[in-house]
Amino acid sequence: MYITHQFEETRVNVMHDLIRAHPLATLVVNASSGLNGNHIPLYLSESPEPYGTLQGHIAQANPLLGQIVEGIEALAIFHGPQSYITPSWYATKKETGRVVPTWNYAVVHVYGVLSVIDNASWLRAQLDALTDQNEASFAKPWAVSDAPADHIDKIMTAIVGIELTITKMLGKWKVSQNQPAQNQRGVIAGLNERGLADLKAMAALVEAGTTRKR
Repeated sequence: MYITHQFEETRVNVMHDLIRAHPLATLVVNASSGLNGNHIPLYLSESPEPYGTLQGHIAQANPLLGQIVEGIEALAIFHGPQSYITPSWYATKKETGRVVPTWNYAVVHVYGVLSVIDNASWLRAQLDALTDQNEASFAKPWAVSDAPADHIDKIMTAIVGIELTITKMLGKWKVSQNQPAQNQRGVIAGLNERGLADLKAMAALVEAGTTRKR
C-alpha cells in the first residue's frame, strides 16, 4: 500500500481499534489457482504481542479451505470511515480556486500466515468471542448459547476455523492532514452538516488528526 509519511498510522492500538470497530475483512490469498478474495468478519486477539492474531471461520464448502496450505501468506484489509471530500468545503477555494476533490479514508492492512483450525472447542470459543464483541452494543445482547445446542452443533459441522498470525500491519489515515487549518475546519463542518453516521465518524478522525499534529 502506498503511504506518504503524513498519512501513515503506526500506533498498534489505534489500528487495533479500527479492526474491532470494523471487523469485516477482505481476506486475500495468492493460491495456486490465483488470487482469492473473501469477505469475512474476524476477531482480533492481542496475543501474541506486538500485533496479535485474527480469528474467524469459513464454510466447509468455501474453495478457500482447499487453498490454505502450510505457510501460505494472506492479507486482511479493514476499511474504517471513508468519504468524498468536496473542494467546496475548503476556505481556500474562495481565496485561490486552486483546489480539487479528494477522498478521505482510514484503512488497515494486516499481513500474516493463514492456517486452518479444525478443533471444535476452539471454533466454539471463536464463535462466542466474535458474537459477544458484536452484540455488546445492543440493549439485550444475543449469545450463541441462546440458540438450541443441537442447532449450534449442526452449524459447527458446516464451518471450520481459520487463524491469521499477524507479522506486519500498515495503517493509512488519509484525513485531510495535508490541508491548512482553515480547510480542515471546513471539512469537519461540512461532514457534520450532512448528518450521516459514517461522515460524522470521518469528521471525528479529521479533528483528531489536527489535534495530533499540534
